[in-house]
Amino acid sequence: GRRSPLMVVVVVGGARAMAETARLLVLYASQTGNAQDVAERIGREGKRGDFDAWVMSMDEYFVGDLPKERIVIFVASTTGQGEPPDSMKAFWKFLLRRGLGSDWLKAVRYAVFGLGDSGYLKYNIVAKKLDRRISDLGGNVIVEKGLGDDQHPLGYDAALDPWLSSLWRALRGSFLLVNSIDYVSEGNGNKILDPPRFHVVYHSLPAEIEQTRCSGEEDRWVEIQNARRMMEAADKPLKSCIADNAGYGPNQPYLARLICNKRLTEPDHEQDVRHIEFDIRSSGIQYAPGDVLAVMPSQDRQAVDAFMKRCCLNPDAYVTVETTKSQYLDRRMDKECRVKIQTIVEYVLDVASATPRRYFFEVMSYFATAEHEREKLQYFATPEGHNDLYEYNQRERRNVLEILEDFPSVQLPLEWLLQLVPRLQPRYFSISSSMLVHPHEVHITVAVVSWVTAFKRIRHGLCSTWLSQIDPKDEAAVPIWKREGTLKFPPPSVPLILVGPGTGCAPFRAFIQERASLSSSQPIASILFFFGCRKERKDFLYRDCWLSEAANGILSEQTGGGFLVAFSRDQQNKVYVQDKIKQASKKVWGLLQSGGAIYIAGSANKMPIDVATALEEVVVQESGLSKDTAQRLLKQLERVGRYHVEVWS
Repeated sequence: GRRSPLMVVVVVGGARAMAETARLLVLYASQTGNAQDVAERIGREGKRGDFDAWVMSMDEYFVGDLPKERIVIFVASTTGQGEPPDSMKAFWKFLLRRGLGSDWLKAVRYAVFGLGDSGYLKYNIVAKKLDRRISDLGGNVIVEKGLGDDQHPLGYDAALDPWLSSLWRALRGSFLLVNSIDYVSEGNGNKILDPPRFHVVYHSLPAEIEQTRCSGEEDRWVEIQNARRMMEAADKPLKSCIADNAGYGPNQPYLARLICNKRLTEPDHEQDVRHIEFDIRSSGIQYAPGDVLAVMPSQDRQAVDAFMKRCCLNPDAYVTVETTKSQYLDRRMDKECRVKIQTIVEYVLDVASATPRRYFFEVMSYFATAEHEREKLQYFATPEGHNDLYEYNQRERRNVLEILEDFPSVQLPLEWLLQLVPRLQPRYFSISSSMLVHPHEVHITVAVVSWVTAFKRIRHGLCSTWLSQIDPKDEAAVPIWKREGTLKFPPPSVPLILVGPGTGCAPFRAFIQERASLSSSQPIASILFFFGCRKERKDFLYRDCWLSEAANGILSEQTGGGFLVAFSRDQQNKVYVQDKIKQASKKVWGLLQSGGAIYIAGSANKMPIDVATALEEVVVQESGLSKDTAQRLLKQLERVGRYHVEVWS
C-alpha cells in the first residue's frame, strides 16, 4: 500500500512510549507552482528529520482518507478574487459536505500555510477558510496558520521560515527523532543532496522515424502537448493524466489567428496598451462577459538556444521523463511518449523570465566546482543570506539563464533542471468583447509590461511583449483557451455602477457591448461607468466607444446612468475615479437604492481600497448613516452578490 514504513520513531505520550511509523502528509493546492515549491520544501525537511514525508497535490489524494492520517500539513494559495486553485476545488467541495461531523478529523494533527498577496482584498482567504474548516471537523492544530505575502520584500519566505521553525519544534516535542530538524532546515547545515524527483530516459530514434516527426505545425503542437502531459504525469504521478476532452486547456489549447494588434495609447506615451483580436470561428469556444482568456506565451528562441548551450543539452535528443518514486512506477508515462529536449525547454520550462526559488541556489552549490561560487551559493541558501539573495535574485528579477551564466562552474544535470526551473505559465486577460457583437472573435486589452530594476536593468513582460510584436499579416497561431471569470454580471434589469480605470475597463467593454446589443430588444437598466487614466490625449482607452454610448447610448444621462472619467495628470491636483464617485454621490446612492450592483476592476494596488472608502463616504453623506454602518452595508452588498471586485497586480 501507500504507507510502507521507512523508519521507526518513538512517540511520546501517555504512560508509555510506543513505536510506530511517523508518517507526515503534505497536501498542496497550487495554481502557478509556488504552493508546490513550499510543499516540497516541507517534505524535504521532514525527511531530513526522519519523517516518512509524502507530498501530494490535493487532486491526487482521496480526501475521504483524511481521518486515517496522523499528521497533515496543508499548503494552499489564493488565486484571483479569493478562489481556490483548480486542483483544490473538488477537495474543498468534499470538505464542505454536511454529513461530516465535528469529530471527523479528531485523530488528525494539522497545520496550514497559505500563499497570497496583500494587495488583494481577500488576502489568503483560501488558507483561512481551510484552517477554520479543518478545525470545525475536529482537527487538532499543531501551530497557528502561516500566511505568506507576495508583497513582502522577501516574498512568502519571510513568513515561511519562522513558521517552519515553529512547526518542527512542535513536532519534535511529540516525536523523539534521530535528526533534530533545527539543524537540518534548508540551507542550514544539510550536507547530503536530496535525490531528484525525476528520472530521464534517453532514446535514439531511427532516421526514418525522426524525419516524419514534427514535420508540420499540427505535428509540432502534438509534440508540445505530449511534453506538457509527460511533465504533468511526472509531477503528479497519482493524478489521472486524461486529455482535455472537456474543452481547450493548457495541454490542448486552441491555436487562434491574431487578426488585430492596435496600439490604444499614443506612441509617445510611457505605457503601451494594445487592443488585440483573435479569430475563433472554427473553435467552438463560447464566452460571456466577465470571462477571461488564457494565453500561453512563446519564449525568445535565442534565449532558449543560449540556455541549452549553457547547460550542454542536445536539443535534438529524445527523452522520456518519469518520477523517481518507486511507489509510482506502475503509473509512469507510456514509454512511447518521447519528446525532444528542445520542446521541453522551449514550451514547458520558463528559462528567460521566471525567477527561481531559494532551493535552486542550494542545489547549484553541490555542482559548483569553483570554490568562490560554491561558497556564495551556500551563503544564499542560508537564513543569513536571505536579504542578499533577495537583492540579487527577486529584486532584480534575474532569470534562470542569467543566474547560470553568473555561476559558470555549475553544470546541472537535466534531471535537476527539470525539477528546479519554473514552469512556463499561461497569462490571463479579461475578455473585452461580447459574442453578441463579435460572434467569431475574442478581444483582449493588453498593457505591455516593462520596468527598470534597482540596478537599472530593463525588464519586459514575457507574454505582453510577445503579443505586442505579432504582426497580423504573419497569421501567427497563438495558443489560447477560455476560463470562466469571477465577475458574474446580473440580468439586464439590474442597475450597475462600474469602476474600471486603465485596463480595468476591459471586462466592462464586453459588458457594455452586451447590454447595448440587448437594448434593441428589451429594456435595459441604468449603467453608471467611472473610467480613469492619466491624460485625455495620451491614454484615453476606447475613447470613441465610451463617448458614443454616453452621447446617445446606454451610458447617456437620459437612461439614468452616465459616463464619468478622471484624467489624473491633466491638472495640477490629481483626480482619480474615487473623486468622481464622491462628486456623483446622489446618483450613486440612487442606483444603490434601486437595487444596483457595484463592479470594480483594475490594479490591485490602492485603487480598490480607495474606491471602497469613497463609496462609504457616499453612503454616509446621502443616508446619514454612521461610518461603521456604511461599512457593514457594503459588506452586506458583497455577501448578497451586489459588490464585486476583480483586480490584478
